[in-house]
This record gives sequence, structure tokens and C-alpha cells, in this order.
Amino acid sequence: VQGKLLEMLVRMMRHKRVLQIGTFTGYSALSIARGLEDGAYIDTIEVDDELEDIAAKYFEQSGYGHRIRQHVGSALDVVPTLGEVYDMVFIDGDKREYTAYYNMLFDKGLVRSGSWIMADNILWYGKVVEPVAKGDKQTQGIIDFNNAVAADPRVENVILPIRDGINLIRVK
Repeated sequence: VQGKLLEMLVRMMRHKRVLQIGTFTGYSALSIARGLEDGAYIDTIEVDDELEDIAAKYFEQSGYGHRIRQHVGSALDVVPTLGEVYDMVFIDGDKREYTAYYNMLFDKGLVRSGSWIMADNILWYGKVVEPVAKGDKQTQGIIDFNNAVAADPRVENVILPIRDGINLIRVK
């Protein structure tokens, strides 16, 4: 359901430049790539270099691998070097760094008015509405991110409660 949603949103909005933070095995990147028109592409960044070959294999086997530019390293280090302004950003990386990713997008001028930011796992198995367990930096990171987005006058957003929650954020 989530993959099809991403594909359809990209197709409807006709995004040309997409950034994904957190590749994992590549499923979301492939879903997004399916929705892209010819000439459009997605930059996808994964910090875990051991996952690079797994995702690359799926990208090569798909009919959409030519639309995917795969990068390995910390998104906070890699993204600013890419020299792009993105129509859409899909955040699905380290939950502790969601707010840092979000701030980077604005601070480095990587999004503009009309860009979309979509953040995955923002309901975090319901943990975001419960007291945070001591040392649970993942949950606290998502709570901090959700609060930052809700208070940010530069954006408007809506949370879709499908799967583990997606926050759709439009830059004003």
C-alpha cells in the first residue's frame, strides 16, 4: 500500500528530482522510480554500506534502475554535495536524525516553495503517544520531528495513518 501510494503521488505531482534518505533494500526507491517520468531521477542515500549491493541488485533487475542514483554514507554529509534542489524528499533514515535531515533541507536550500517532504514511520508503532522509555532515542527523535513540523510556519502538513504513518509536508 505504501509503495503504491508513493508511486502514485510522484506520478500525480510529476516530480523530476527526488531525494530519499534511507534506502534499506530499495523497495521505496523502486516504488518512487516507477512513478517518475523519463528524464526524472531519485537520489537515494543509505548509511549502511552492507546494504548497498542488496539494493543495487534490485535496482538492476527492475526496469527503473536508470532512474535511481545510489549513494552510501551519512545523508547529512552526502546530500549537500549533490548540488540539487528537490521536488520531493522521502525521509526514512535514522529516526534520531529526522529533525536534522529536515533542518538540512531548509538550511542548505535543498527544497523550495512547492516541494514536498514525506516522512515515514511518524506514528512509530504508537510509541509517539506513550511516555518515552528511558534511552529510547528513536521514539524521541520522531516526537521531536513531529513537533518541529507542526510548529514550522514554512510548511503545511497532514499525517496519513497508513502502515506506520506518513507525514505529507508541503513547503509553502
